Amino acid sequence: MGVQLDKSGKMSGFNELLLNGVSSCWKSPSNIALVKYWGKRGNQIPANASISITLSEAYTITKVKAKPAAKPGNGPEVLFWFEGEHNSLFSAKIENFLKDILPFMPFLDQVSLEIESGNNFPHSAGIASSASGMSALAVCLCSIENQLLQQPVDENEFKRKVSFISRIGSGSACRSVFGQYAVWGKHQDVEDSTDEYAVSLGFEPHDSMKNIHDTIFIVDPTAKKVSSRVGHNLMNGHVFAEARYEQAKMNMSQILKAIRTGDWDLFAAITENEALSLHAMMMSSSPGYVLMHPNSLIIIDKIINFRKQTGAKLCFTLDAGPNIHLLYPHQEMAILRPLVSELKDFCYNNSVIEDMMGSGPAKLNCR
Repeated sequence: MGVQLDKSGKMSGFNELLLNGVSSCWKSPSNIALVKYWGKRGNQIPANASISITLSEAYTITKVKAKPAAKPGNGPEVLFWFEGEHNSLFSAKIENFLKDILPFMPFLDQVSLEIESGNNFPHSAGIASSASGMSALAVCLCSIENQLLQQPVDENEFKRKVSFISRIGSGSACRSVFGQYAVWGKHQDVEDSTDEYAVSLGFEPHDSMKNIHDTIFIVDPTAKKVSSRVGHNLMNGHVFAEARYEQAKMNMSQILKAIRTGDWDLFAAITENEALSLHAMMMSSSPGYVLMHPNSLIIIDKIINFRKQTGAKLCFTLDAGPNIHLLYPHQEMAILRPLVSELKDFCYNNSVIEDMMGSGPAKLNCR
């Protein structure tokens, strides 16, 4: 992976292209994990395989412009804006990410990057903003690299590289590169699965599993009490870690079966078990963290009761935060309207994101 430099370490033939600037602009979605990745080793290698639904309406838009570096060979030069403002914390994270991927994208050592990025949903509130943000940046960088190489692009290889680069910035980001369902991490039931990047399912989902909606209840839009990176590190030495990894392995097999056969009851049982297991691991860590809000529990209880009373196909999940994702097939929309209306009362300013299964990153014509 990556481009070749000439013997002097410079980008032979690239400078003419760079003089006027080479830019790329992409929209990349967040995703919601069904089987959770929690715990890692090495350079963003997952302790267990995970599977997610790629979303459509919770996304990051990122524009990157590359110009010749003022001092080539001193590492990537970066100017970064998040939602129109310079952000020193994010800038430091981006600079570290670019240094980490330099061995795979050596042209970065010769360029100055102007990066503009923004989300259409609350940052750091447990909706996987790092997944959409890092995948958007990765796809922009890979697109710029292809422009500089001026070579034909193989779509599958391009996606694999974007996923690989995304993973180094944020593990869950590698899954946002693929539409519908994405699997990250080696698992015996998924052909070509690997710890290095995400892959598609490898089989055709049941028709009832192809158009899943995700209504996201924003219980609290503020930043999480603890970052995902810190949360993952708490798995090191966790008394329940090995049991958790074995649980995730078995749950992967079960949810793949549910997606293949259209077994919603099994799908719901595994999805909810995974969500609660993630939060149980955080609460039983040392130190322990309670990431849910009291209203999160009220919403969960009402979802369970509604399902018992109506028999509707629905389930809940959460990432590492207080906000609740309500998952359901498209055909359940009408029956769920009263429930969604009721649950808004337990959200911050009645905030809800109506989302659904999406197709992955999209190239934009940004000015």
